[in-house]
Amino acid sequence: MTMKFYGSHLCPDCEAAQEVLDREKIPYEYVDITGSMANLKEFLKLRDRLPLYQDARVEGFVGIPSFVKDDGTITRDVEEAMG
Repeated sequence: MTMKFYGSHLCPDCEAAQEVLDREKIPYEYVDITGSMANLKEFLKLRDRLPLYQDARVEGFVGIPSFVKDDGTITRDVEEAMG
């Protein structure tokens, strides 16, 4: 299984995270939430049920970049995702 990376090419933070993962040769499956309605729905289903995203929702942010590690751990921090 490979880490899942939810992001968008429209998001500078996602682009920076992708550069870090590529530089460190960390394998991941990139899910562009702006690439299709199915990808967006998949991410929103995750985001709307987890307390991890509460601050993002309250502040009006999308909540990306977001990473689901192989063990099921979910984080919004690229450094934590690599650990």
